[in-house]
Amino acid sequence: MAKKGKAKDVLGVGIIGGGGIARGVHIPGYQALDNARVIAVADPVQASLDAAQNDLGIENTYTDYREMLQRDDIDAISVTTPNFLHAQATIDALNAGKHVLCEKPLAMNAKEGAKMVAAAQKNDRKLMCGYNHRFRPEVQRLKQFADNGGLGNIYYARSQALRRRGIPSWGMFVSKEKNGGGPLIDIGVHILDATMHIMGFPKPIAVSGKTYQMFGKKSDVVGLMGQWDYKNFTVEDFAVAQIRFENDMVLTLESSFCANIAEREIFNFQILGDKGGCTLDPLQINTEQDMTLFDMQPAFLPQGVKSHHAEIASFVDSVLNDKPVFTPGEEALAITRIIDAIYESSAKGREVKL
Repeated sequence: MAKKGKAKDVLGVGIIGGGGIARGVHIPGYQALDNARVIAVADPVQASLDAAQNDLGIENTYTDYREMLQRDDIDAISVTTPNFLHAQATIDALNAGKHVLCEKPLAMNAKEGAKMVAAAQKNDRKLMCGYNHRFRPEVQRLKQFADNGGLGNIYYARSQALRRRGIPSWGMFVSKEKNGGGPLIDIGVHILDATMHIMGFPKPIAVSGKTYQMFGKKSDVVGLMGQWDYKNFTVEDFAVAQIRFENDMVLTLESSFCANIAEREIFNFQILGDKGGCTLDPLQINTEQDMTLFDMQPAFLPQGVKSHHAEIASFVDSVLNDKPVFTPGEEALAITRIIDAIYESSAKGREVKL
């Protein structure tokens, strides 16, 4: 078990879930670091274990992650399973004394998420959620600008994670039972987290939302991500919500897998304060000075930053040096509670108090 302080120079890591996000992001992210080593991967599908072993050189593989958790040389775990398996795998890892980086969303619902956060607190282990967009240079610069008072008092934000024709044809993204929802819980959570991060993570007090299923069950819709299983499509393909926070802040959220928009994809927010406003794409700050309106764009931003890799490096540093994680489980749980409330509001046709 990893101890506090600089007791270890290299973090031993295990991976629960050997699918695409593990082999494409998490394992390479750890392997790019000098202070981390992926010791083992666990997955019930042998083909995923073979790919991790043959393509990425992982020597130790397990079909039962509980066996992997018994290893003393593993200090931390990345949970990269489908959403419906996040909670149990994370809780088991925390109870085994491992620190956990769990892919987003934290859980299928807030009830599960609360148990995960409680397990981290009970075992004095770190729980981080994979909201990697916080590590984008654009988001970090806007966060610094907001923290330094550049936006003044923030009162409104609009967050959009919209695809024109982007229903995934792989995985469990179209299954309410396995994924928890559609674009709202898949990509909407990302832009919501990034926006709230810059806003200072205000406390939500009420949510009004509506979800739609307009395209997903049709067979004659263009699939830019391949043909999905329209016969078993049980999630929304569009969601919209208004979230009210303390201090009179309001945020409007829109998320879609399918929508008749001009662009193929929009991932953007607009945040308004009494001293300035900002957008993510393009990164721009809008303000007034000396009776003149200014639109400011950066002349330089770091290029080639892999936000997932930066997220993993941050997690490793937090564990080895006993620092707070950058995307804590408590804030991820707040996001999950909002998502729950949006689905509840849509089902009941009224605002839901938080």
